[in-house]
Amino acid sequence: MEKPKTYSLEWGGRDLKVTLNNWAEQTNGSALVQYGDTVVLATSVMSKNPKEGTNFFPLLVDYQEKYYASGKIKKSRFIKREGRPSDDSILTGRMIDRALRPNFDMRMRNDIQVIVTTLSYDNVNDPAIPGFIAASISLAISDIPWNGPLGAVRVGKLNGKLILNPTIEDEQNGELLLTIAGTKDKINMIEASAKEIAEEQLAEGFEFGLKFIQKVLTFQDSIIKENAKPKKQVPLYEIDEALKVEITEFLDNRLEDALFRESKIERNDMVNDLKDELKYFLEGKYGEKDRQKIQAGVDFFEERVDKIIHKNILEKNRRVDGRDLDQLREISCEVALLPRTHGSGFFARGNTHALVTVTLGPPGVEQIIDEMKQEEKKGFMLHYNFPGFSVGEIMPMRSPGRREIGHGALAEKALASIIPTKEDFPYTIRIVSEILSSNGSSSMASVSGGTLAMMDAGIPIKSPVAGIAMGLMTDNAGKYKVLTDIQGPEDHHGDMDFKVAGTKNGVTAIQMDVKIDGVTIEILKNTLEQAKRARHEILEKMLEVIEEPRQSLSPYAPRIMSIIIDPSKIGEVIGPGGKIINQIIDETGVLSIDIDDDGKIFIAADSGKEDAALKALAWIKNITREIRIGETFDAKVVKIAEFGAFVELTPKHDGLVHISELSDKYVKSVEDIVKIGDTIKVKVIKIDDSGKIGLSAKNVK
Repeated sequence: MEKPKTYSLEWGGRDLKVTLNNWAEQTNGSALVQYGDTVVLATSVMSKNPKEGTNFFPLLVDYQEKYYASGKIKKSRFIKREGRPSDDSILTGRMIDRALRPNFDMRMRNDIQVIVTTLSYDNVNDPAIPGFIAASISLAISDIPWNGPLGAVRVGKLNGKLILNPTIEDEQNGELLLTIAGTKDKINMIEASAKEIAEEQLAEGFEFGLKFIQKVLTFQDSIIKENAKPKKQVPLYEIDEALKVEITEFLDNRLEDALFRESKIERNDMVNDLKDELKYFLEGKYGEKDRQKIQAGVDFFEERVDKIIHKNILEKNRRVDGRDLDQLREISCEVALLPRTHGSGFFARGNTHALVTVTLGPPGVEQIIDEMKQEEKKGFMLHYNFPGFSVGEIMPMRSPGRREIGHGALAEKALASIIPTKEDFPYTIRIVSEILSSNGSSSMASVSGGTLAMMDAGIPIKSPVAGIAMGLMTDNAGKYKVLTDIQGPEDHHGDMDFKVAGTKNGVTAIQMDVKIDGVTIEILKNTLEQAKRARHEILEKMLEVIEEPRQSLSPYAPRIMSIIIDPSKIGEVIGPGGKIINQIIDETGVLSIDIDDDGKIFIAADSGKEDAALKALAWIKNITREIRIGETFDAKVVKIAEFGAFVELTPKHDGLVHISELSDKYVKSVEDIVKIGDTIKVKVIKIDDSGKIGLSAKNVK
C-alpha cells in the first residue's frame, strides 16, 4: 500500500487537513478531508464510454451521512442501517452539485458520479464545507475533464461580526449563515439564511467569503500540482456545422417570432409546433432511422432559442413577454379560500400559481428528527408539491424528489426567522404549498403564499415575507443584464437563477446557481438591489389583501393552554406508566397534554371545549402545587381516626385535622363532626420537617 500524502492549512482557527491515499483505489480520483474531528471522503468515477442516446450531460452528485460517524445507532426498532437519505443530506448534495456542475463541459456524455461520505462528525464542524473541498480535489487530481478547482466557505455573523466557518453552535445563534462556492474572483453558488439582514451586509459577507475561497484555492493548487493525473480526452457531443446552417435557413425568423409572445400558452404552442415541423423536415430528408441526426437538430433548435433570447435581452432589452427588465408580472393574492383549513392563501405571479395552507397542531405532533448530525423536535415545517399538471404534463404521483425537497426547504428557510417563539405561540405549524401552475419561481411563490396563509391563520408572525427570482444574461465580452421575476425560458436559457426572500427590513434567504463559471461581486450587488425593489412591490400587493395576522384563530384549530412547573414534579404529573396523565386526558376530554423537559406543559383542546383544558390545567396545578401555611382548601375527608380526620387537599397532598381543630367547641368523637366523603373547609396551620401537614377547621372562612 502506498504511503499516504498529507497536506495541512490553518483556516478559520482550525487545521484543514487533506490526505491522499489509496483507500478507494479503483476510483478516478479520491480525497480525504478533515476539519476538526469531522472527516469526509469524496470519490469521483467516470464511465469509460459515452452514454448512447443521451442528449444531456449525465452527472450524479450524492452526499451521504453515516450514523457511525457521530457514534450513533439509528433509533428505529426494526431498521438499523442507513436508508433513504435525510432531507439535510439531500440539500447538502444539491449544494455541492450546483457548485461543481458549471465547471464541466456540458457536451460530455460520459457518466460521472461524485460521492461525498461523512466518516466522522465532531458535532462542531459541519461536514458540508470539507465535503465541497474533498469533491473539488477528487475531481481536480483525477483524469476526469473538469475545469476546477473550486473553493467553498461558510460565513456566519455573530454579535455583528463576520466569522469564517462558524461552529454548529455559532450557526444556530448567529444572524447570518452564508455558504458560497466559487473561483478566485467569481461566485457560482450561494445558499443563505438570515434574520432580516440588509443587502449591504450580505455583500460584505460575499466579499469576506471570497477572500477565504482564494486562500483555500491556493492550497488546492499546490496539492493538484503534485498529484494530478493527465486529463482524459473524451468525445464531446458536437452538431455538424452543415446541419446547423440547414436548420438556421429552415427556421428563418419564425423561431424569434414564436418566442416573443406575452402568453406562455401561445408561446409554447407556437414553439412546439415549430419544433415538430423541424422534426418532420429532418425525418423527410434523412429518414426516420437516422435518429441521431434528428436529435442533433432538436438540440440545435434549443441552442438557437438560447442565442435569440440572449441577443434580444442584451442588445434590445427585449424579454419574451415584452416586460421591462425590472418589471414584475401581474400579481394577485387571496386568503381564506378553504373553509375547513386553519389558514389558506393563494399567490399568483403571471402563470405561477401557489395554493398554500396552514395546519396548527399541539406541540406533541412536532416532527422528530433523528439524523447523524442532530436529534431534535421540529415545530415548523413547509412541504412543497409540484404535480405534473402544473406544467401541463403527465407525471407519476410519487414521493417528493430532490427538487421538491430543495424548493420546500428554501421556502421554509425564508419563513423560519419570522415564526413566533414557542412561548408566544405554542403550536406546531405545518405549511403545504400546492403548485397548481408553474412558469418560473414556484418556490418564491410558496414563500409569499405561505405568508398569506399564516396571516389568515392568525399566526402572530414578526413581519410578512415575499420572494422573487432574479436572472442574468451575459456575453463573452462581459456585458450583462439582470432580470427581475424570471419565467420559464429565462430560467432555462439564462445564466443565473438567484432566488431571494425577505421582509421590508431585510433578507431572510437566498439561493443561487449559475450555468456560467460564476458571477462577480458587482453583479451580486446589483441583483440584490434590484430584487429589493421587487420584493417591496410584492409585499405591497400582499398587504392590500390582508394587512396583519387575524386576531383570532380558525374555529377548527385546537386551543392550547400552558403552565410551567418545577421539572422535578414532571414524574408526578405523568405517573407510573403514564397513569396520571392518561387519566387527566380521559376524564377531562382534552386532545393532548405535552410536557417539555424544562417543565413547560401544553394542554390542547378542541375549539369550543376550553373548559376541558381549564379542568386539566386545574388538575395539574393541584398535583404540582406547593402547600403553604395559611392557605385554605375545600378538602375531602378520606379517613377517620380517634384523634382526627385525614383529608385530601390535592390528588398528591393529604393532611390531618386533629380532633381539637375540628371545632371551636368540645368534640367527643370525630364522627360527631365529619364522616368519610364529606367536604370541609380547612386551613393549613403547620408543615413539619417531614412534610406532614397540620390543618384546622375552626373559624375558617
